[in-house]
Amino acid sequence: MSTQATTGYLENQFLIAMPQLTDSYFAHTVTYLWKHNEEGALGIIINKPLQACVADIFDELDIVCSMGEGMFRSQHVLAGGPVERDKGFIIHDSNSDWESSIAVTPDISVCTSRTILQDIAAGKGPENYLVALGCAGWDAGQLEQEISENAWLTTPANIDLLFSTDYASKANAAAALLGIDLQQISPEAGHS
Repeated sequence: MSTQATTGYLENQFLIAMPQLTDSYFAHTVTYLWKHNEEGALGIIINKPLQACVADIFDELDIVCSMGEGMFRSQHVLAGGPVERDKGFIIHDSNSDWESSIAVTPDISVCTSRTILQDIAAGKGPENYLVALGCAGWDAGQLEQEISENAWLTTPANIDLLFSTDYASKANAAAALLGIDLQQISPEAGHS
């Protein structure tokens, strides 16, 4: 039995914004929920690329890129959420541990360490990673209330979709995990 089934918490889940959130920061987003407990929830939006690239982060932090910056110029930094927008979050596969890495599952961790960025620049970082500025946060009971108001669909996270760089199709692909076509859902909220 999964932890989510026994606790009611949604760690390692995708939150898929419902179509009625069109005027929200979260319009058309998929958020990776990496922490959820009685105190609230934290997540990182995984499909909202910024104009900035990973090489820009290296430049900003004076991190020397021994592999050449070319590949990092094509890797987008994501707008991870409206909370702590100046703080970097790295979702990565868990083939190694870095300081401040928090294991979400045996395969996925979240980190805020400069060290992981230095290792990525040196070619010693994780195989799969996303770099985001900011995160999304919910107070105790707030996320549960929003879900009950049909603001979000939830589904267990899929590691391939998590690290996909096809940002434009992530929301539809995440909904498809549930057998749902977002294009078929009315933007008008309904309650039964």
